[in-house]
Amino acid sequence: MSGSRERSHGLAVATAVAVLPAEIDVSNAERVAGELFAAIKPGVRVVIVDMTLTTFCDSSGLRAIAQAHDRAQAQGAELRLVTGSPRVLRVLAVTGLDTVVPVYSRLDDALAAAPGGPGPGVADGELA
Repeated sequence: MSGSRERSHGLAVATAVAVLPAEIDVSNAERVAGELFAAIKPGVRVVIVDMTLTTFCDSSGLRAIAQAHDRAQAQGAELRLVTGSPRVLRVLAVTGLDTVVPVYSRLDDALAAAPGGPGPGVADGELA
């Protein structure tokens, strides 16, 4: 996992980007959750989960993302996912997580979206 980085984007909205590994399963889901939770801190309003390298994500990885979403909301932040992997998109759709967390196909689009922008599942025209 490449970790997370923070930046100020747009109108001084603090954004953290957490880059996830190629595969997320029971062997590394706890570490992934730790990375996501570390990105959700006071002052950060948008947390982007960069899954552009991720080609596999099992239920333990989905649980980590769902928990991070809940934690972000509790702290007034927004969690966004970025993935172009058909496998990852499929598991997000089957579980309904794509209706809870906005999904983007490109990191630039996730960064450019206004906080509280398009609703879950319609954040990116290709995925709507």
